[in-house]
Amino acid sequence: MNNPIKSGHLRTSLLCAVTVGLAVASMVAVSGVATAASRSSRPLEKGLKAFVIPKNLGNPYFNTSDSVKSGGALFALKALSEHGTETSGTSATPSSQIPAIQGAITKGANILIVSATDPAALCPTLKGAMARGVTVVTYDSDAPMCRDLWIEQATSQGIGDIEVDIIAAEMHDTGQLAIVSAAPTATNQNAWIGYMKTELKKFPHIKLVKTVYGMDDTATSTQVTEGLLTSYPKLAGIISPTTVGIAAAAAVLDSSKYRGKVHLTGLGTPNQMRKYVLDGTCPQFALWNPAFLGYLAAYAAVNFASGVITNAVGQSFSAGKLGNYKVGPDQTILLGKPFVFNKKNIAQFHF
Repeated sequence: MNNPIKSGHLRTSLLCAVTVGLAVASMVAVSGVATAASRSSRPLEKGLKAFVIPKNLGNPYFNTSDSVKSGGALFALKALSEHGTETSGTSATPSSQIPAIQGAITKGANILIVSATDPAALCPTLKGAMARGVTVVTYDSDAPMCRDLWIEQATSQGIGDIEVDIIAAEMHDTGQLAIVSAAPTATNQNAWIGYMKTELKKFPHIKLVKTVYGMDDTATSTQVTEGLLTSYPKLAGIISPTTVGIAAAAAVLDSSKYRGKVHLTGLGTPNQMRKYVLDGTCPQFALWNPAFLGYLAAYAAVNFASGVITNAVGQSFSAGKLGNYKVGPDQTILLGKPFVFNKKNIAQFHF
């Protein structure tokens, strides 16, 4: 993917010139534009029972990706005249999420839209649902061996690369770096971190000292961030590729003791990170529009469940206000490219 990066560095001046129009286009970019003739004329079914199952309830990121108010998955399901319900556990663990999936199946689910906490742990339950004819679509975090479609927010390499390039520029290509991740079993986190490690090879004077896990919980993320600062007093940078983790890390670093000395970036939402961008604690971070991600997942799931598309490469469908999308390799539908938020553009976004 083409990131606004040159010679291994993030060029802040270039990013600041990005217009709001380009931002929106970046977040809704599609993997290919389909023609109307290539789509099935079969109508979408109405009244399907669709259960949206995020990693955990009460997570601000999933509140945005799923809710009617934000225009997420439940909004799309309502617009399509389906019965949409959000359900999950309260912690981002398979033991908390699996009962919610099982409960949805028992209630006669036609569609499961799932952000997987642990693909290995969830697969037996998801495969059982698929064997009963339930459409399984993953979003945000994949379960590759046990779903019909995967809605990818951006390429894993693009996400990993952009985070490293941002932090490298802020650290002036040198110093100790740590990662505050979500759960050690989270598919998306591990994929992004793998690409981060590859991208870090371009910066031989940056040393990745440790990866810690905040479990997508504010208190735990705060604790592990504080632990890093104690264990590595010369720490120069932190990447947190999780919206809960980056907000918790920013709160810890939001003081004169650390601001401008321990640099921070990762994946966050504008509303939670606005203060820290404006005061310089976290000058830049990346993401996509999570409401668009949930919205696209719902449209893809309904189209699949209705028989309008299969998961074969090249199958195309309309995703409402987002336009036309195609199924790519590995039954994947790509939302678009990561976008970098900074002081010049963050006021334009409200999610």
